[in-house]
Amino acid sequence: MSDSHAATHTESATATQGRPLIQVSQLSKTYQKKGAVPVHALNNVDLVIEPGEFTAIAGPSGSGKTTLLNCIGTLDVPTSGSVLFDGKETEAMNRNQRATFRLNNMGFIFQAYNLIPVLTAEENAEFILLLQGVDPKERRERVKNDLAALGIEEALLNRRPNQLSGGQQQRIAIARALVARPKLILADEPTANLDSETGAKLLDTMRELNEQTGITFLFSTHDPMVMERARRLIKLRDGRIVEDVFK
Repeated sequence: MSDSHAATHTESATATQGRPLIQVSQLSKTYQKKGAVPVHALNNVDLVIEPGEFTAIAGPSGSGKTTLLNCIGTLDVPTSGSVLFDGKETEAMNRNQRATFRLNNMGFIFQAYNLIPVLTAEENAEFILLLQGVDPKERRERVKNDLAALGIEEALLNRRPNQLSGGQQQRIAIARALVARPKLILADEPTANLDSETGAKLLDTMRELNEQTGITFLFSTHDPMVMERARRLIKLRDGRIVEDVFK
């Protein structure tokens, strides 16, 4: 990644300097289906994430880690409590406001990649920039630079997702999240569908990008490789934080 390219990322990522990027206060989430027992996914969680962190939220299935990630990412609305993102109250936003806020502030990496099947690798990577209305020339330049930095060869740019390996698809998903210059990248079980060697390489690439750009990475995981590489490890059990360790 070029110095100017990295500088652009860093300027965006460090705009919150002097205050937390994420401040979660007394956050609870209860799922209630008619006639069923309520499920308390989160119970009065307090959490602060500073700009530039490379942090993993870990715990067994049902511990609340994905729910916490989704509430931080405004994909879900808490039952009670608050989430401040760069000083803004996200739980008070309506659906359209949350969608716009996500578009301009966050990038997402999902374990199923969530690439659009009919689009090429390059088109998938630039999709968020298209939604943001970025100039076509700048769009293509950003995408090619980021894909090159992630080790995607130019020969692969015109291939569709079903013509790519799992590792290549995940790199496209990372590029899609990265090119939008977000303040935060949320990654939900990003290594779940990858073999250990490919997963390790991608994690090392993401950590390098974090160090170069200052963009905050927040993972939901039960993968020891992710926990090992994280600089902060938060463990959840039964919807509560039971351990919070800085390395």
